[in-house]
Amino acid sequence: MKKLRFILLFVLIPILISACTTVDTNPNSASPSPTLERIVTRGELIVGTAGSMPPLNMTNKEGKIIGLEPDIAGFIAASMGVKLTLKAMDFNKLLPALEAGQIDMIMSDMTMTGKRNLKVAFVGPYFISGKSILTKNAEIAAIEKGSDLNKPDFSLTALAGSTSQQVIDGLLPNAKFVPANDYNQAVKMVLDGKVDAMVADYPICLISVFRFPGHQLATTLRPFTYEPIGIAVPAGDPLMVNWLQNFFVSFKGSGELERLTRHWLENGEWVKDLPEIK
Repeated sequence: MKKLRFILLFVLIPILISACTTVDTNPNSASPSPTLERIVTRGELIVGTAGSMPPLNMTNKEGKIIGLEPDIAGFIAASMGVKLTLKAMDFNKLLPALEAGQIDMIMSDMTMTGKRNLKVAFVGPYFISGKSILTKNAEIAAIEKGSDLNKPDFSLTALAGSTSQQVIDGLLPNAKFVPANDYNQAVKMVLDGKVDAMVADYPICLISVFRFPGHQLATTLRPFTYEPIGIAVPAGDPLMVNWLQNFFVSFKGSGELERLTRHWLENGEWVKDLPEIK
């Protein structure tokens, strides 16, 4: 049955793109989808990602970017009939890179917010997350509400330019904020005691607890925000958005999205393949 689902997925989805990616040979007419045309003409889908946000995206010891999002991106590229290139960069550089045309889409645990949606389009969500905390501080580990962190005695880190920073800026203005370029840097600050806690998406906090069992790390049992995660694509390209929406109809219906999500969230074998944080 699983093999049949794979066959159906790769038979049905390419049909969706056949009408979307035909390059218009008439020089006087605009392309119906400049993004799709660029991808197919190039023969390559370039996806921007931080590569440091487990289990959605992370870099293993061999330097390969793995995770739920790279796997989904692989299915998207295969359905387009092109190769996949994952381009790693700091999270706060992803949106500028997309707007500049340096990447074709973003898949990097990016929350679909109204502010971001003013500049780029989103498709999804393909994953639901929420904010949590990672800490070695027993007092912080015992809190029940995120607002309890709003004290000048607490120093917090979060990814620069992320919704985690927005939570700190908007809801926890009295706490000291120390920005991080990536989650490896942020987790290292917590491990070294340079900050009291990291604010991040719940899966990242949970994975960090299992990844560093000897450091007495703790995280909240439930996220304290609702975060729909989606694909960011260039604005002004409705056909690209439509193609991705149709892709996910087939992808979810086949059961592959659920299978991949379970694999990366329930099977922690991949944690041993991650490098040490120095």
